[in-house]
Amino acid sequence: MSSEAKVAGHYGRRQLEELILAAVAREGKDPENLSAGDLAAVDEFHVGGLEATQELAKHMGLRPGLHLLDVGSGIGGPARYFAAEHGCTVTGIDLTEEFVRVATSLTERTKLDGLAKFRQASALQVPFAPNTFDRAYMIHVGMNIADKSGIFREVRRVLKPAGLFTIFDILRAADGPIRYPVPWALGEETSFVAAAKDYREALESAGFLMERERGHAPFAIEFTERVMARMAQGGPPALGLHLLIGEKAPIMIRNTLAMMKEGILEPVELHARAV
Repeated sequence: MSSEAKVAGHYGRRQLEELILAAVAREGKDPENLSAGDLAAVDEFHVGGLEATQELAKHMGLRPGLHLLDVGSGIGGPARYFAAEHGCTVTGIDLTEEFVRVATSLTERTKLDGLAKFRQASALQVPFAPNTFDRAYMIHVGMNIADKSGIFREVRRVLKPAGLFTIFDILRAADGPIRYPVPWALGEETSFVAAAKDYREALESAGFLMERERGHAPFAIEFTERVMARMAQGGPPALGLHLLIGEKAPIMIRNTLAMMKEGILEPVELHARAV
């Protein structure tokens, strides 16, 4: 089985949409009349959730009409946010068939399907013509892909000249063992965490100029501690990331938090300009 097939299998869950809609109903919301914000607790699948996406948006130069590529779009949370709040057109690609199906359906339910579309594809073979997109972004995706240079070359190919590429990934900040499971992997076979230096070098070799880099360790630790405290007090919420990553969610989150506090891992935001 290829590495990509193993990654897709890690994220695929049967009846995911049904689980999400049932949780939405338990929270007192109408599954037939949803806004993008109603789903943020489950569809912003990264450290910091919606707060982190909003922070990224401040530095992406967004405006209505821009065409964005979402690399590894999951079930579509950030894509729907950028469409709803910034009026952007977003095309998302993801390896996992179930994620693409659920992203498409939830986007229709939030009446954003005129702005956000999704298709199954590999980040290493982006199925679009050169110079298609004004912006591209990748949120907690690189940890599952060994060939960072390959992704960045493909993103550069489909970005217009001077287009901005925004990345928010968990990077290695210091030596030390990665304790599994974590949200992106059950073991080393599908985990390819790299250092910021590796990202910078791969971006520059692919035809990008680095513009901004910022670590988010204090914010990420505080956010994750809040999540853990809520789970300890009242158990998992009806609508949460456990719907995506299953019963191992608490230990996955604990492991990630411990490694961030030890300084081994850090969520890092990078912005690079196509040249």
